[in-house]
Amino acid sequence: MTVQTLKDLLDAGVEGRTVLVRSDLNVPLDGGEITDPGRIVASAPTLRALAEAGAKVIVTAHLGRPDGQPDPKFSLAPVAAKLAEILGRNVQLAGDVVGQDALARSEGLTDGDVLMLENIRFDPRETSKDEAERVKLAKALVELVGDDGAFVSDGFGVVHRKQASVFDVAKLLPHYAGYLVGAEVEVLAKLTQEAERPYAVVLGGSKVSDKLAVIEALAPKVDTLVIGGGMFYTFLAAQGLSVGNSLCEESMIDTCKDLLDRYADVIHIPQDVVVADSFSADAESKVVPFNEIPDGWMGLDIGPESVKRFAAILTGAKTVFWNGPMGVFEFPKFEAGTRGVAEAIVEATSKGAFSVVGGGDSAAAVRQLGIPDEGFSHISTGGGASLEYLEGKELPGIAVLEG
Repeated sequence: MTVQTLKDLLDAGVEGRTVLVRSDLNVPLDGGEITDPGRIVASAPTLRALAEAGAKVIVTAHLGRPDGQPDPKFSLAPVAAKLAEILGRNVQLAGDVVGQDALARSEGLTDGDVLMLENIRFDPRETSKDEAERVKLAKALVELVGDDGAFVSDGFGVVHRKQASVFDVAKLLPHYAGYLVGAEVEVLAKLTQEAERPYAVVLGGSKVSDKLAVIEALAPKVDTLVIGGGMFYTFLAAQGLSVGNSLCEESMIDTCKDLLDRYADVIHIPQDVVVADSFSADAESKVVPFNEIPDGWMGLDIGPESVKRFAAILTGAKTVFWNGPMGVFEFPKFEAGTRGVAEAIVEATSKGAFSVVGGGDSAAAVRQLGIPDEGFSHISTGGGASLEYLEGKELPGIAVLEG
């Protein structure tokens, strides 16, 4: 990545300067409580380095989808509190995005202070398709940092979006890649340019349509492509088999048939599934062969034989990329498939494999199942951004840093 990095900015000196940092702090909440602080933890090193070097740090981030207007449910208040705890220093939270409170607080910052602006998506200009509107917000952000300010892009989970705080602001300020963005791009470049073989990819999640582009991009390049999760049932339907009440994208059946024909030697699908009589944590369940799903039942996890088969493939791999759970891991009854695959990847890693968990639900599953982050070479903070990078798409938030 031929861009200026955080090290370049720190070497130039930031004491007394105001630095705007775009972080990805979009963490899951349950009743206002953060259930997985992984993205906050991952964002802390860049913010800590700037504050300790004497910068006045202003953080922009989003949480959820508040539809361009203030919504207390999506306030960054719990995030600011958690970040303060992790950094071991006070983190102010402005009561608005670029309004009077944000301006007053930014003017009152002293060296080493950290100010978080309220949810950037409370302002409709952040995600506007109208470039002029986005630029207005970007200019308002620049006003907060002043003439000698700088911009650090450290929210990898949003670099695939052309948004005001990600893309447009980078055009208005000296710009740098933060530690997290730099590390993510380095890891993904390794997956696309110099992956050691055998190279195995595990894809799960609910929809084939969400993963189609990455399947097309990776299937010709990898040795094994393991398919699980809800998307698997569309592949079953493509073979003319009954899927009962399982999730199935009718519009993708022909596409799946074509993929199975073209990549028969690469694609591996489950041979048994755990089916349930309803979508609930305490549903009646049983294990059946993949071609015997009963009418009225739905597949909610891959079966034990499939876990064994996939584990045998994965433990022998030298490079592994995983994106998407194997089943409804949120229900303990249907977590075994995801756990088995995760543990197989950990074992491969312990034998020297390079393993990447592609963010999103996979990262959430790792933490919910209590599997240590250290068991993998890298856990990405950006599910969508990771997939688009591997698909070969240009990521606007990265491309703008190269300018």
